[in-house]
Amino acid sequence: MRVTTLDNGLKVLVQEDHTAPLASVWCWYKVGSKDERPGLTGVSHWCEHMNFKGTTNIPREQVKGIIEQFGGSWNGYTWIDQTTYLETATRDALDRMLFIESERMANCLYHADDCESERTVIISELEGGENDPDQLLDQEVTATAFKAHPYRHPTIGWLSDLQTMSRDDLYGYYRRYYIPNNATLVLVGDMETDDALRRVDRYFGGIAPGPAPSRLRTVEPQQTGERRLTIRKEGTAAYVKLAFHAPAVTGPDFFPLLILDAVLTGAKGLNLWSSFRMPPPQRRARLYRALVERGLASIVGGALLPTQEPFLYTVSATATDGTPLTSVETVLLEELDRVVRDGITDAELTKAKTQLKARLVFDNDSITNIAHQFGYFETIAGLDVFLEMPSRIAAVVLDDVVRAAHAILCPSNRTIGWFDPIAR
Repeated sequence: MRVTTLDNGLKVLVQEDHTAPLASVWCWYKVGSKDERPGLTGVSHWCEHMNFKGTTNIPREQVKGIIEQFGGSWNGYTWIDQTTYLETATRDALDRMLFIESERMANCLYHADDCESERTVIISELEGGENDPDQLLDQEVTATAFKAHPYRHPTIGWLSDLQTMSRDDLYGYYRRYYIPNNATLVLVGDMETDDALRRVDRYFGGIAPGPAPSRLRTVEPQQTGERRLTIRKEGTAAYVKLAFHAPAVTGPDFFPLLILDAVLTGAKGLNLWSSFRMPPPQRRARLYRALVERGLASIVGGALLPTQEPFLYTVSATATDGTPLTSVETVLLEELDRVVRDGITDAELTKAKTQLKARLVFDNDSITNIAHQFGYFETIAGLDVFLEMPSRIAAVVLDDVVRAAHAILCPSNRTIGWFDPIAR
């Protein structure tokens, strides 16, 4: 891999991969919902939508077609730490992909009419999410677990902010964060590195840097007692969700906790773009056996996501029809208490490591996924964190897992949420 930085501050990562005549381009910005203040929640996601609405040199109706004419795909997403855009297409589309991303960085338009029409789209998206009980519960548990840190805000924003945000709010945010010195460009595929870098400089070298964006510096206070919430709303299924404050990806307990989650709910990868499209191996996972095999829950899952700052480890269960939520919660807590008390076995540790190693391979099964991983980890923590993941997992010992369980799965560190449906 070649890593370089242009004079304007744009970091560029290039990885040649000649297995197929394809190229993938991702442009990452260090801006997400954690950078939003009250009154502007959801602005990062809304800006992402606006940046598909055409630029000075790309009419809005041509944005999609530029890549599709090469048989390629395009997309983007916003989350708590980052916003990113991608194109994957045949290698002869590389110039077109770089042109699109340079235009997106420098020349988006934010026409007032487009801003208003997108307001309606995003509010509809928010209301659709609130009609999904599992998604609503996740949003409310997160907001309850965090008191101060902006990780508490949903990426889509709060309704009142979406109703009052102006075009100037959106465009000012775009101009503040969409600058080369706040971005990382990742190229992976069938290309020659020096030639690719010359092309990058041609399209991006003339974009002026901006002042380094100011960052919110709130540190979440340590939680001092269990928190609870119950949502009573029309629905057909009941859910329990437990959330524990968890370390950032750079924290010493992150990988021990990742192994513990593999034992409890099945090993998952660390690729937000693709990992959760493949269900984890759960048949011998502790919580699957305790809840699903006994008929108390139809689904059980866990989530530990790599983040820049400490976020949450969540454990969720969907109760079977007629099973009281108290019964599901009781078994969940009993199993978590047992792992805190007794730890895990050597066999479970070995199996979790093997499964996680396999999932990391699946995380990099295409140039699109490879480019995602390079950019994602460079944006939140640095490329070394990504490159060292296999060795960090391999180095975990039983005592590390015990330490993480004691530190994280304690009652004073948890938030418990119920979705208790009202019959229609």
